[in-house]
Parts: sequence; C-alpha cells; structure tokens
Amino acid sequence: MPRSVNSVASKARKKKLMKETKGQFGRRKNVWTVAKNAYEKGMQYAYRDRRVKKRQFRALWIQRINAAARLHGMSYSVFMGKLHAKNIEISRKVLADLAVNNPEAFKAIVDAVK
Repeated sequence: MPRSVNSVASKARKKKLMKETKGQFGRRKNVWTVAKNAYEKGMQYAYRDRRVKKRQFRALWIQRINAAARLHGMSYSVFMGKLHAKNIEISRKVLADLAVNNPEAFKAIVDAVK
C-alpha cells in the first residue's frame, strides 16, 4: 500500500504559520523551521505577558495614587489603610484615574478619610 500524506492540510498549516510570521526579520519570516520556532516563542511571550501586563498596570496605579496622596501629606499605605477603615471601596484603577485627571475629586476622597 502506498504512503498517503495529506499535503493539502500540511500546506495549509504551513501557509497559516508563515502568514503569522510575516513582517519578522531575516529567516524568521521565510524559512519554515526558523519561522515555526519564532512563532512558538512569540506565543509563549504573549501568554506570559498578558499576565505581566496586569502586574505592571497595578504597579503604575499604585505609583500614581502614592504621588497624589503625598501631595496631600499622606503616604500610599496610610491612605489605603484609612480607605479600608472607612469602608470606602474604590479600585486602585479608578483612584489613579482620579489622581491624574480629576485632582479635586481625589482631594475630596483624601478629605473624607482624614
């Protein structure tokens, strides 16, 4: 019995992957084995960095809240501690946005917890 291979499917798979690596530098865009490795590594980075992005944004929000709280004579940890003590549930994302775009609203929150 002759060997049968599904060349239509394998060609489609290769074409799909080569389309994904289009625009990369050097052999990463046109040599199958190099492109395959580059694509797989890129997917690993993408998976990892979707989680890293969340950490980085939380750190950015904390820095912004800390800077704004210090303008009103309070550190970040003291400010957040007083927020929790007063049962004011507001996310760091919203607090950071208020600190940057609406300082008077942030000042009102600081006055409420003092």
